Amino acid sequence: MIWHLVAAVFSGLAAAGIGLLLRTLSGKRLPKWIVPVFGGLGMLGYQVSTEYSWFEHKQAQLPSSAEVVASETSSAVWRPWTFAFPITTKFTVIDRDSVHISESPTRVVEFMLYQFERHHVDAVTVQGYLLNCSSRELVPMDTVAGELDTHSIRILREDSGIYTALCRS
Repeated sequence: MIWHLVAAVFSGLAAAGIGLLLRTLSGKRLPKWIVPVFGGLGMLGYQVSTEYSWFEHKQAQLPSSAEVVASETSSAVWRPWTFAFPITTKFTVIDRDSVHISESPTRVVEFMLYQFERHHVDAVTVQGYLLNCSSRELVPMDTVAGELDTHSIRILREDSGIYTALCRS
């Protein structure tokens, strides 16, 4: 977080320097306000670039066994450009190394699901699940005790990324 702030400040200083250079090269015909406007645009440009590249940056950091099965985008009033181009702020990953498949009598898959969320500090939620492929029932597991939380059972849609990745492969 602190490095993003430092990078935003230096982006603003660099853009302000470009504004100052343009003003100098124009023989001071450009107005003085062009320097702080360039600085502000530089900081804003850095922030927008960082927000839009977050998803690709996080994907590049994942191990080769990780598969992204879902992602969510969002928009916010304080970022009006996100209404035209929504930002990916959340995605779900299955670690293929954690997948255990039982074929008898129906296909049941045990796996770990990672959910990444973009906040002021990135958040990762890890949860073990059991998926019955024939009924599409997804049950969270307590990985320490090995018990199923049957009160939180849910039925996945057939086009769900989790169901498609684990039961149709």
